[in-house]
Amino acid sequence: MPDAYIKRILNARVYDVAKETPLTEAPLMSRNLGNRVFLKREDLQPVFSFKLRGAYNKMVNLDEAARARGVVAASAGNHAQGVALAAQKLGVRAKIVMPVTTPAIKVDAVRNLGAKVVLHGDTYDAAAALANELVDAEGMTFLHPFDDPDVIAGQGTVGVELSRQAPSPLDYVFVCVGGGGLLAGVATYLRYVWPETRIIGVEPEDAACVRAALDKGRRVRLKEVGLFADGCAVAQAGKETLRLIKAHVDDVITVSTDEICAGVKEIFEDTRAIAEPAGALAVAGMKKYVERHHLSGATMAATVSGANTNFDRLRYISERTEIGERREAVISVGIPERAGAFRRFCMELGKRNITEFNYRYADERAAQVFVGLSVAPHSDDLMQLTDRLERKGYEVQNLTDNETAKLHVRHMVGGQGPDSLGRELVFRVQFPERPGALMNFLSALGNNFDISLFHYRNHGAAYGRILVGFRLEPGQRSALLKALSRVGYPHWEETENPAYAIYLSPKKAPEN
Repeated sequence: MPDAYIKRILNARVYDVAKETPLTEAPLMSRNLGNRVFLKREDLQPVFSFKLRGAYNKMVNLDEAARARGVVAASAGNHAQGVALAAQKLGVRAKIVMPVTTPAIKVDAVRNLGAKVVLHGDTYDAAAALANELVDAEGMTFLHPFDDPDVIAGQGTVGVELSRQAPSPLDYVFVCVGGGGLLAGVATYLRYVWPETRIIGVEPEDAACVRAALDKGRRVRLKEVGLFADGCAVAQAGKETLRLIKAHVDDVITVSTDEICAGVKEIFEDTRAIAEPAGALAVAGMKKYVERHHLSGATMAATVSGANTNFDRLRYISERTEIGERREAVISVGIPERAGAFRRFCMELGKRNITEFNYRYADERAAQVFVGLSVAPHSDDLMQLTDRLERKGYEVQNLTDNETAKLHVRHMVGGQGPDSLGRELVFRVQFPERPGALMNFLSALGNNFDISLFHYRNHGAAYGRILVGFRLEPGQRSALLKALSRVGYPHWEETENPAYAIYLSPKKAPEN
């Protein structure tokens, strides 16, 4: 049986539409991981993913009658583009059912290739159910995205190229996993030509259908799948792909959303290409595996399997990358509610880079500050900082792995101040985005003014921007304005801004 698959892979028809993609060395990743790292660049295919290989190989092997009836497929996007391109090349009518959650860039690409798109359901499985109904109703041929020998063989050509392009047999190969077509094809071929190479599949934590099947010893259907890595949002592994994975794959590991985001950044820094989340899975898994097993001096490759992502998703990826790399921590700190306490707390943080400050006056006793800050990755840096703050009397809560804090609370800290706050002046301040600029601002103000509101988030711009409120005693306005002028940073008073009045200004006590 393995020999039959090897023959099928070697005879696969893919290069009418696909191209042989490069295996490029990744010098930055190699240095950071202490291993020689290569990237298999399937993001450089005409449809920006490997999926056209399997789709075309399946379609070109259909008989003339099946082609005449047309084909139907279900896909979260990349298989759809492969089917659409193959159908265009062969002159076959194609109808693609795509989840409504599919990024618009993929939907538009499929339509531009001439296929008819039907949006249905939130996941691949819901789309597949409708696609099978169309098979029965219209007599079309269903092209499975992964659980088909011809599709698996087409994807296996990635392994053929990799084995030919690598300078020598690799120690490790990391491959992304959705339903398992790419992993099954690549692993089957590489196990034949490189029997000593360890082959590792990588899945998202929230869509780990292959890992679940391996743990249970049988195929299982996940109740829910995460949609961030939409190219791998599959609830159940294929029957044939799982059989091949069991036979030829050494391990399947999972990675978090934050780790995937960090993988996107790693690929960008080495290639200047932006992978989609599913496209960065293998790199994220490679990083995790190397760190977990303390590997060094090995040669390894990871698939960069796709680059079809919506531009607006980059905002989220950027937001989560530093935490995914363990270079940013998020903490909540209780400090005394008195003038100068905020500045003293910043001094305790030292010269480390502050990425976020969120604070709103609540009462006379204590204040809670939501802080993002840079830390040394994979070290006890954060623990040492937390211990030092606690020895100084601060109450510290680590929120780095708290999803609610990272997704929601960081944007909701504050709100309207209490009526007891009294008179408050609010300013928007702009300062150069460089280490020490924030501390310079606070130091110039000294301990004379009670800060009642503070919001800052580093967005990678040339200038940092804060919104700061001051609780003033009678006669302090003039002194505050002079102090702000001495600081020298551009600033604008926003006390009369309607957005401040609606959402932030002190609450008015109800009249009796």
